[in-house]
Amino acid sequence: MYHPIFPHKLLHFLLTPGKSLFTLTAMTGPPKASGPSPAQEPATDAAEPLLAMHGIVKHFPGVRALDGIDLDVLPGEVHCLLGQNGAGKSTLIKVLAGAHQPDAGRILWRGEEVRFPRPQAALDRGIATIYQELDLVDGLSVAENIYLGHERAAFGFTARREITTATAELLRRLGHPEMSPSTEVGALSAAGKQIVSMARALSHDARLIIMDEPSAVLDQEEVGRLFTVVADLAAQGIAIIYISHRLEEIRRIGDRITVLKDGRTVATGLAAADTPTSEIIRLMTGRSIEYVFPERPGVAEAEQPVLEVENLSRPGEFSDVSFAVRPGEILGLAGLVGSGRSEILETVYGARKAATGTVRVGGEKVRAGRVGSAMAAGIGFCPEERKSQALILSDAVYRNITLASLSRFQRAGFLNSGGEQEAAAEHTEALDVRPAGVTRPVGNLSGGNQQKVVLARWLLRGCRVLLLDEPSRGVDVGARSEIYALIRELSAQGIAVVIVSSEIEEVIGLSDRVLVIADGRVVAEAAADDIDEHRVLDLVMEGDAA
Repeated sequence: MYHPIFPHKLLHFLLTPGKSLFTLTAMTGPPKASGPSPAQEPATDAAEPLLAMHGIVKHFPGVRALDGIDLDVLPGEVHCLLGQNGAGKSTLIKVLAGAHQPDAGRILWRGEEVRFPRPQAALDRGIATIYQELDLVDGLSVAENIYLGHERAAFGFTARREITTATAELLRRLGHPEMSPSTEVGALSAAGKQIVSMARALSHDARLIIMDEPSAVLDQEEVGRLFTVVADLAAQGIAIIYISHRLEEIRRIGDRITVLKDGRTVATGLAAADTPTSEIIRLMTGRSIEYVFPERPGVAEAEQPVLEVENLSRPGEFSDVSFAVRPGEILGLAGLVGSGRSEILETVYGARKAATGTVRVGGEKVRAGRVGSAMAAGIGFCPEERKSQALILSDAVYRNITLASLSRFQRAGFLNSGGEQEAAAEHTEALDVRPAGVTRPVGNLSGGNQQKVVLARWLLRGCRVLLLDEPSRGVDVGARSEIYALIRELSAQGIAVVIVSSEIEEVIGLSDRVLVIADGRVVAEAAADDIDEHRVLDLVMEGDAA
């Protein structure tokens, strides 16, 4: 049976994050991947490389992004590609995916020298890339997403029955036969969307799949399921290039490791099971880095709260949430994915409208559901999805920084771009945004430096309250320590900070005070010095059970 193909539009929101469509599964225990583990059964060194990249060089204006990269990947192995933000990982995989053309170097695929002048050429050879921001269309079904761009059709109509059957077989192959090909992708969890992206890769008969930060939006249980699927793919002889900033994952999932630094290969072929984390960090950064959070200077008890949230509720998301934050204080919201933490921040910012409750800044009430009112009161927000919700990736760094303060630079109906650049440069220098220069597209910066640009936006705006959702997501260990120090410096300037993080250790380490959230309710409050990760998890489980 045939059905016409209809075009669909994707919405892109800036500054104001949209309503989250997904609620991830709560963690019920430590993830345990079933099936063969590639870390336990590594690909043999005697095997001929499926992929070999030699001396890959890539220049951009003023930047030598890749400076002679070497990488080889064996059939059926999980090869972990590591490096700080800006080390060259994203540029390298875009070269391999055909999105960028190398200026020098050779790519060998199954022993044959190849060129990929466009992404389709890489797909035709069996190389598929799953980017961190999944390119799925929520309004289409699972089957339609998998075959989008290479539809099985005749006379302009989609062969629905044929793609449904093929999709069911791909999902079975990935160990998810329960997922219906007709389900709309927008109704799936983040983990479900990852499976659809993998099925799309397999629909191109992929022999090598590149996964860029696939676990970034997953909870621990879902990470375990992801690792099971990756292990099964490797057991079928499919090679995986796995990129992650979560170093604890590497030993669980990887066979070998390649480390990049400053556009060069500093180590390759390292055994994932035998290489200490401290050595990986040293290779990535050129120095030893301990996971040390900035010292807590303490907050004056006599200070009046700058942010007051009272009995805030949204049915189905959270209820009766109350808290206050004093100037210079960092308040952390700890809980599992799906507990309502992010929704609370978005409601305080006005991106969601509260059903009941009030938000006050400096004693003045903020209008519910109005981002403009929150901004005028001095509230700034750094969302979890900075690339899609906070930044215009194709626009210059300076314009992304001045976006919330454009009225300051208007003269007779025109923007004073010189003034914008001067103001932005002052803040990028203060925050050490690298590389320097505010006219380059912000999309060319690493994740850590993009996060600094979002912080610079609110510093320029002069916010009194800063809401941070997953401030270190997609940020490497070196840049992460810089972000932590910046957040503490901002609080030292008198800004009230509220943070949400999936890493409980991060919430406790950064905060002065912690609220534990379970099932949309505040179940405990404690000084950060008086609580640990195990106690938070106990409280979460007790709260969910109640």
